[in-house]
Amino acid sequence: QVQLVESGGGLVQAGGSLRLSCAASGSIFSIHAMAWYRQAPGKQRELVAHISSGGSTNYVDSVKGRFTISRDNAKNTVYLQMNSLKPEDTAVYFCSANVDNSGSGLLTTYWGQGTQVTVSS
Repeated sequence: QVQLVESGGGLVQAGGSLRLSCAASGSIFSIHAMAWYRQAPGKQRELVAHISSGGSTNYVDSVKGRFTISRDNAKNTVYLQMNSLKPEDTAVYFCSANVDNSGSGLLTTYWGQGTQVTVSS
């Protein structure tokens, strides 16, 4: 099993910044893609940012130029730097990781428990 533990959420004023972290631990042979999702009240969960094992990144249009996803493979950790935050960024943010537990090539997707980000106007 693999555990993903997120940290860094909180309350911030519009225009402010937060940095989310998500550390993976447990039965890990290798981690492939990692990502951040968010879910606002009454809305579906949406993909915010994605990073491949090689470092290629993709973002949802609404956060391009404001958010940056990065990873530290030595620490099995993914980050989300969020700048110029807006009230509409308010949501619970979840990290995910596609993990090869044993070197078999079979990938399993794991999720963190979520961290609340609230942006006040």
